[in-house]
Amino acid sequence: MKTLDAKRVLEAALICSSQPTPLRELGVLFAGEIGPDTIRDLLEELGRDCAGRGIELVSLASGWRFQSRPEMAAYLARLNPDRPPRYSRAVMETLAIVAYRQPVTRGDIEDVRGVAVASSIVKQLEDRGWIEAIGYREAPGRPALLATTRQFLDDLGLASLEQLPALDGAGDAPGISHDALAAAVAQTSLSFAEGAADGEGHLPVDPDTDPPSADPALESHA
Repeated sequence: MKTLDAKRVLEAALICSSQPTPLRELGVLFAGEIGPDTIRDLLEELGRDCAGRGIELVSLASGWRFQSRPEMAAYLARLNPDRPPRYSRAVMETLAIVAYRQPVTRGDIEDVRGVAVASSIVKQLEDRGWIEAIGYREAPGRPALLATTRQFLDDLGLASLEQLPALDGAGDAPGISHDALAAAVAQTSLSFAEGAADGEGHLPVDPDTDPPSADPALESHA
């Protein structure tokens, strides 16, 4: 198969896919005629072809995906006037602790935050597909060990945990602040909006924390 034809096949497959597509699945398109190294080279060429366009081809934790560039978000949002889900300070602090100190137990999270973690917060982060139990600590009660998922990385537009923005003092400070997380994830595909969201989609606020001051909403991906 000619290189140009192969690139067109890859482009069509990725545009039509609603989820990131791993390299092994893209290889199925060519029935073994093209090896993974060649496919990867073609994908990188496709990425370069997007220079100056409103979309980009990115490699994420789950595979390759075409998505809109961050600067397009303000315009694309006009096509969907519904308010996206917003997340409270308690939710973002919990997610930050899991992301930067994983694997952690619910008790570990409570030790860092200094307050009890509502079961509904953990459950809704699990339902959102951002965290999951990956095992159990050999301790009284065998508490579940929580870690982030591939979906979490995909939603942030990252390929691995190593690409998470650094949190200043995260290794030494007793806690991870909501404001520090906000500054860090602002460098990724999460955006922050002022004020709490009302109505459906709003995760519950931990009653032991301050009201939410900066709530994130996922940007849309093409």
